[in-house]
Amino acid sequence: MTRRSASLALITGLAAALALSGCAGSASPEPTGTVDPDATLTVGLVLEPTNLDIRHTSGAALEQLLIDNVYEGLVTRTQGNEITERLASSYTVSDDGLTYTFTLNDGIVFHSGTPLTSADVVASLQAVRDDESMQGHSELAGVASIAAPDASTVVITLTAPDQNFLFSLTGPAGLVFQNGDTTDLKAAANGTGPFTLGTWRKGSSISLNRNDAYWGEKAGVGEVVLDYIPDFTAGVNAALDGSLDVLTAVDPNLAPQLEKSGDFVLTEGRTTDKGTLAFNNAKAPLDDVRVREALRRAIDHDALVAAVGAGQTMYGPIPELDPGYEDLSDIAPYDPERAKELLKEAGHEDLTLTLTIPSFYGTTVPQVLVSDFSKVGVTLKVNSVEFATWLEDVYSNKDYDLSFVLHVEPRDFVNFANPDYYFGYDNPEVQSLYAQAKAETDEKKSAELLAQAARLVSEDHAADWLYNGATITALVPGVQGFPEDSINSRIDLRGVTLSK
Repeated sequence: MTRRSASLALITGLAAALALSGCAGSASPEPTGTVDPDATLTVGLVLEPTNLDIRHTSGAALEQLLIDNVYEGLVTRTQGNEITERLASSYTVSDDGLTYTFTLNDGIVFHSGTPLTSADVVASLQAVRDDESMQGHSELAGVASIAAPDASTVVITLTAPDQNFLFSLTGPAGLVFQNGDTTDLKAAANGTGPFTLGTWRKGSSISLNRNDAYWGEKAGVGEVVLDYIPDFTAGVNAALDGSLDVLTAVDPNLAPQLEKSGDFVLTEGRTTDKGTLAFNNAKAPLDDVRVREALRRAIDHDALVAAVGAGQTMYGPIPELDPGYEDLSDIAPYDPERAKELLKEAGHEDLTLTLTIPSFYGTTVPQVLVSDFSKVGVTLKVNSVEFATWLEDVYSNKDYDLSFVLHVEPRDFVNFANPDYYFGYDNPEVQSLYAQAKAETDEKKSAELLAQAARLVSEDHAADWLYNGATITALVPGVQGFPEDSINSRIDLRGVTLSK
């Protein structure tokens, strides 16, 4: 898959769950009772995977379930998107940024009982690099060779420096599987992680059991049951009736019910979710930068965030958790009078546009936009469509004026450096800066280049970023160590404990 299709896959996987991901007072549960090492932790999630083959199937539902819990890579990432070792005890990068040398931890064993060696790593990564059908294939396209000089060492050589390479290894592209294994990955699993796959009751739940043979620190609970509850109200009701210890993706409109019960602590987590108002840069009148700037200045972002009940304002393409973030609120502040002036200069004082939006996002965002745009003389028609229609009309055929989706993938600035992406944005200087940032071996310098490119994108008003989403999680007070940030795409359950 291309990186843009991988990004879209995450949109597909999380769209319904994140339509109203919201905001709550952040707090940490106070410990109660004695930690029960054999406890069963029950977690409410929204989207269930369609199958378990994370090598060939995209979607955040699979990553939430499997990465770091059942399968592991050489490296992983923290809640703050920092890269850290996992199967590798250490790694080094050559000065020219081309050679990565990983040393494996001792005693790693697959769930099948077979010890892991560097040969398993080599086979796993080579399969992704060579097979276009595998998730992360495009991310390893720049790998020249993968070698195992001994049983505990892996050496990866790139054809050119790639600042994103290590981060790519934290996702599906970098997961390690047993070489020659015949496990049916659609229905079963054989990883190295702190949990083994338990029972999958399709349409209901999936359980994970602690792996007592795990090579690292053992999981803090004996079992985790992931209950899939696609309806937000039903999820809250399940929490209130005592069926859940944790409820993720709490609808902000329903959060007060959990708070008032006194039985839950609500935490607010940061994400890389970008509520993106896409402009069709290649189509009149959106090909006029004055029109795009006018639309941005017409939107009261603070009021919109309050209406959605989620996260924080965002004025550029890079969220706070990603390299290259900069506060760009100075570029297009709320100024409806200036918006009117710009529309007049562009000859569009009486403008009608259509917003194409997947129906599962609800009406909150469209209502705010319709109201704000009307104040500057722009009539906004809302075309609410099924997601399959959005994929065909907007994403594939680029037949739209404005659109809204939640882009959730981290480090996806490449979308604005790709003139073929559905935004229709083509700026050679941005493309050059992104290429330089990717090839830059110094992490700080790479981030500075990304920041320069992001400012140009915002100054071009290539899109509007309505908000940087947040997610609410409700926990019973006995739960400790449950991740707060970035859980829309990753939930490392190893460190979670539950008190009696």
